[in-house]
Amino acid sequence: QVQLVESGGGLVQAGGSLRLSCAASTSTFSNYNMGWFRQAPGKERDFVAAITKTGGTYYADSVKGRFTISRDNAKNTVYLQMNSLKPGDTAVYYCAADQRGWGRGPYNYWGQGTQVTVSS
Repeated sequence: QVQLVESGGGLVQAGGSLRLSCAASTSTFSNYNMGWFRQAPGKERDFVAAITKTGGTYYADSVKGRFTISRDNAKNTVYLQMNSLKPGDTAVYYCAADQRGWGRGPYNYWGQGTQVTVSS
């Protein structure tokens, strides 16, 4: 069982930046593909970005060029650097992990989410 804990969410003005972190409780973090998803009120959960075990990255078109996913295997942590934020980025952001699934999924493990609110 892998537990994922997100942090770094908050309130930011449009055009600002935030960095989300997701810490994983596993000693084999490097064996997991990781993803970030988001869910806005009244909408389905959407894919944002993913990073493979070997560092390959994949982004949703809506965030490409603004968001950057990275991982630090020594810290068992995956990050999502979000720049040029827009009100449309407002959502609860979730990280996910899986040893086989990658990209848009499926993922077996999910965090509880962290709220990101972008004001206009």
